[in-house]
Amino acid sequence: MKILKKLLSHQELGTQLDLYSFHEIAPGAPFWHPKGMVIFRELEKIIREALDRANYQEISTPIMVRKDLFEKSGHFKFYKDLMFTVKNDNQTFVIKPMNCPESTIIYCSKVRSWRDLPLRFSEIGRLHRKELSGVLNGLFRVRQITMDDAHIYARQNQMIDEIDNLIKLINNFYKIFGFKTSYYLATRPDEAMGEKSLWNKAEDALANALKQNKIKYEIQPKEGAFYGPKIEVHVKDSLDRAWQLGTIQVDFNMAEKFNLSFVNQEGKREKPVVIHRAVFGSFERFIGILVENYQGAFPIWLSPVQVKVLNLTDRNEKYAANITAKLTADGLRVELNTANETIGKKIREAELEKIPYILIAGDKEEKTGTVAVRERGKGNLGTEKLEKFKSKILSEIKKKSA
Repeated sequence: MKILKKLLSHQELGTQLDLYSFHEIAPGAPFWHPKGMVIFRELEKIIREALDRANYQEISTPIMVRKDLFEKSGHFKFYKDLMFTVKNDNQTFVIKPMNCPESTIIYCSKVRSWRDLPLRFSEIGRLHRKELSGVLNGLFRVRQITMDDAHIYARQNQMIDEIDNLIKLINNFYKIFGFKTSYYLATRPDEAMGEKSLWNKAEDALANALKQNKIKYEIQPKEGAFYGPKIEVHVKDSLDRAWQLGTIQVDFNMAEKFNLSFVNQEGKREKPVVIHRAVFGSFERFIGILVENYQGAFPIWLSPVQVKVLNLTDRNEKYAANITAKLTADGLRVELNTANETIGKKIREAELEKIPYILIAGDKEEKTGTVAVRERGKGNLGTEKLEKFKSKILSEIKKKSA
């Protein structure tokens, strides 16, 4: 009979691998440890690189703004129970629960021309939502959320092309992690802002972009946001649970609410359409899913420690330190273990840490300028020249595969 191996939760793995922790002093907000921040920063890096190639401009907006802004956008009416508020100088401020209204402040900072559009503002923003304590669940349901938001201000005739680009961006990004995706089109809810004709136009644009990309999708009736319909991208995790991650939302209402405009080719003022999008959904949930899917055995490009160097005896310590310095100089994340312990114990510890490569430096390796290589899941690969090993590992990292 086949014995199924128990999968650890992301909370257990976070503790075991020293990635993050949770404490009652800040319920619903993870404390990110140095190794966890490596994962966080690597994900920030690849999304920023993708957005730079797609001509996004990154912005950053305040974490606390007057309540007026969210009343004007309509968010306060629909989401006030999820908002943390602070009173100061007889004014009520909101701890930012979403980024979209604040991006309009930057859009309105100068007159925009039709030539400026599409204008793509991205923001990796910290948000706070007053989730009930009973629903908090590690990284999957938090009160402090890091969103990879973007707001695209476009002319109406650019709308389908922009949605098409976003579908490709999300698909290409998820392929890195081997995610299987399901698409849904969420339509106008009963409590919605704006004219039904604009909603129909937005829903048609989203549907047409999905059809252009030959993507099968299901309709989710009345599940759109109050300001516009959306495409939802769901993925399944290692336990076959479905999670909503990416979203693409078309919004005609924000331009109306904030009197957004651009000068068209006839020299007249025209309202842009605003497209909201997220790829990760939230960094917290995305990382929680990755930790459980990989069970901590991250692909080498994402692994907090990529190589562990072990000296066989005390007399090899200097050689092992030299190997570590050379690999670190090329940007690799390397740890050196020179503890006065048996090599077997040091190997077992490194394997429990799920480190992709272990290099052992003994007398024979020092004499020949080589390293003994062990690969996670494969064991001993024999000896190699350090430069050859380094070239191979850098090539693996560059591929960024799951």
